[in-house]
Amino acid sequence: MATILIAEDDRRVRDSVGRALRLEGYEVLTANDGAAALELIAGESPDLVLLDISMPNVDGLTVCRRLRERGDTTPVVMLTARHEVPDRVAGLDAGADDYLVKPFALEELLARVRARLRHLGGTDDEDLLRLADLVVDVAGRRAERAGRVIELSRTEFDLLEFLVRNAGVVLDRGVIYERVWGDELDVESKTLDVYIGYLRRKTEARGEPRLIHTVRGVGYVARADDDETHRARAGAGDGG
Repeated sequence: MATILIAEDDRRVRDSVGRALRLEGYEVLTANDGAAALELIAGESPDLVLLDISMPNVDGLTVCRRLRERGDTTPVVMLTARHEVPDRVAGLDAGADDYLVKPFALEELLARVRARLRHLGGTDDEDLLRLADLVVDVAGRRAERAGRVIELSRTEFDLLEFLVRNAGVVLDRGVIYERVWGDELDVESKTLDVYIGYLRRKTEARGEPRLIHTVRGVGYVARADDDETHRARAGAGDGG
């Protein structure tokens, strides 16, 4: 089983996360500051590092930068109480592979760990959905496009997963509402359109080609191209 280093100065967080990981069968190493974390990584070569940003001696961002500068590609998941977008961007720019904002659910942490280790192992199982350069990790509840992590709310993720799982299939608005929102919303609600807008902005943030298309009078379809053949099959033009 994989070895995971927890670098966290809060003993309560360190102990609870360590206990949860051990129950899952992982080997666990711990460090209470950045300097100790760097020493353990160099000496023990863990498979994954859970790295708190705000640590004494050497902070988490510096630890991550030093690892990447020396060519160490060990997966790093940042643990941070900073929830603003610039803070998360700073962590990713420092070389982190993922992040979790405190307080977090242990179930989500474990899912992120499984997802990172699965990427490390190079496996490609049914929990990974792919559409062009978009990858949706169902088990880890995360999405990436061209290696860029896409931050998604729970509903945004559920909607994206449903669309990508059914890539190439034109999905009726009523079907989408039923599968994503259950009986909570009326089919005439504009909520779906709002969330489609959210997903488009996030999946196209760097000018990438559109993957989520409108089929007028019907609903939406996820597909990797937008040629006339697909339009003819859908029986309607793409509204954007």
